[in-house]
Amino acid sequence: MAGRHDGHLGAVYDAKAPEEVAALYDGWAETYDAEMARAGYRHPAIGLALLSRHLPHGAGPILDAGCGTGLLGDWLAIIGLSPVEGLDLSQGMLAVARAKGAYAALHNLALGRDLPFADGHFAGVISTGVFTTGHVGTEGLPELIRILRPGGTLVLTVKTTLWDGFHSFLTARTDLATLEQTAPYVSMPGEAGTVPSLAVALRKL
Repeated sequence: MAGRHDGHLGAVYDAKAPEEVAALYDGWAETYDAEMARAGYRHPAIGLALLSRHLPHGAGPILDAGCGTGLLGDWLAIIGLSPVEGLDLSQGMLAVARAKGAYAALHNLALGRDLPFADGHFAGVISTGVFTTGHVGTEGLPELIRILRPGGTLVLTVKTTLWDGFHSFLTARTDLATLEQTAPYVSMPGEAGTVPSLAVALRKL
């Protein structure tokens, strides 16, 4: 059963269409980083740990899929994974990410649709806090897998309430191998009602 949230978070979880999600994030962009910091937001740090463990230092390019305000951009560069590109459906969130100066390129794109990147373009793809309530389902995965090069690493965080569908999708893919899966964890310990998530690292064969 999904938890209930107030404010910006509750609104985006209740959104019914990508355009609605984008508009809500546009209105949240300026205060997003501060609010998520107060909530103790863990997805970016956990995703970063998995990607750095399973992708060699110096690997690139990296795609931050659903980059939001760019919480991961600086960190990826610091640990030697670059260049980093980001995509997000919210222009407002991308404006905040752009101001941080950590991304080689930023793209206003929605997952679940065709992406304008060549097959096997990225050495690593990371998507944290995206596969969650009211956002993106397994329809967002085929394109991320297509643009990941063989031997590359894909890191995802997924709500446990959605995991059965993701697990079925991922295990049916003969071109993916699971490298690591975390135990369930609460992504925002400071936010009451947060449903646990888990993170998974996969290798494209």
